[in-house]
Amino acid sequence: MSMTADKSGPQSLADGLKALRAKWGWIVALGVVFLVAGVIAMGSVVAATETAVLVVGIMMLMGGVAEIIAAFSVKSWGKFLLWMLLGVLYVAAGMIAIMNPLLAAAYLTLMLGFALVFGGVLRIFLAFQMKSAGGPWGWVVLSGLITLLLGAMIIAQWPASSLFVLGIFLGIDLIFIGAGWITMGLALKKRA
Repeated sequence: MSMTADKSGPQSLADGLKALRAKWGWIVALGVVFLVAGVIAMGSVVAATETAVLVVGIMMLMGGVAEIIAAFSVKSWGKFLLWMLLGVLYVAAGMIAIMNPLLAAAYLTLMLGFALVFGGVLRIFLAFQMKSAGGPWGWVVLSGLITLLLGAMIIAQWPASSLFVLGIFLGIDLIFIGAGWITMGLALKKRA
């Protein structure tokens, strides 16, 4: 066995950064694509919501088919049935999301609202636990309150909120991803 190093990849972080610096323009271009997609999503939140649900539906359908295929490799009858049931449920949920994305968006939005309310309450509870330890509990309480209020607003406006909430979240996420890629690409250019 040879003790020589493999020369196919970067040998250090500096080598990796040097390789990325040469591609800074492509990184900025990727960021611009994400940023533009985010702005388009924000401009048409209903279409963005439908698109996001369609993608989730397709992923669930693919995952369900994979679960069904995996069920045939299980040796025991009970485990086979559980894997098969799981796969069938995924396929059914994926088909519902694909065939009726607005209905699926309604349920996903409601679940998101409840998750935000639960997360906000949990964050507030944890903040008061931090208070006794002397941590930055005030910021955590504020974060929990904002999360709680956002979830409550989504639930209060449901089902109407299901038309736009997921699209807004997708648009905001794409804008931040794009800004991050642009920032990284420009920082690499400065170091070149």
